Amino acid sequence: MSDEVSSFFEFEVKMKANREAILLSYPYPKLMDKHLDGARLLSTRERMLTEMPQGGIVAEIGVAAGEFSSEILNICKPKKLHLVDCWDSERYGAFLDSVRQKYSNEIASNLVEINLGLSTDVLQKFPDNYFDWIYIDTVHDYKITSQELVISRNKVKKGGLISGHDYCQGNMISGWSYGVVQAVQEFCVNNNWKIKFLTCESNCYLSFAIAEIDD
Repeated sequence: MSDEVSSFFEFEVKMKANREAILLSYPYPKLMDKHLDGARLLSTRERMLTEMPQGGIVAEIGVAAGEFSSEILNICKPKKLHLVDCWDSERYGAFLDSVRQKYSNEIASNLVEINLGLSTDVLQKFPDNYFDWIYIDTVHDYKITSQELVISRNKVKKGGLISGHDYCQGNMISGWSYGVVQAVQEFCVNNNWKIKFLTCESNCYLSFAIAEIDD
């Protein structure tokens, strides 16, 4: 075996061990029947949008190029759509200008508002009981997702929904581990919420929507 091949395998072993350590560091709370009562499996996140509250006040947390924003506008016809993102990474930084241009008419009419900054910082600035629903699609790690869920709980109205993307174990191409599943399930157990919708895309990057359990 050449030194180059040997180094590659050593790197792969280290990466695997690192991913395993990350996954083992997450809590794995056990959902009970009440956390799944009435849950519905839907084909895609676009299909899920047809079941979300229509004509309300919505936040998309993590916007990137604004592709899903179009789906929210077209399908849900919100009264107000807040687009929350920091757009400060090398990968996503160039998208801010394109989003502003793409939604220039909606911004001018006050239908769409861009809220620039970190998700956890920006969410805190909104009044409590403000949103009909929130869609989270940011860094996908356990710590940040947990914080976003906890903050969002106070920001949605009574009966409002918290939803999001990448309810899966990670990115199969990059090998990057996610913590969305663990964060969502822990939140449901700790706060008496339940899974309302779960999508079933063939690429396995699923979306979820959760709601408070009616006692």
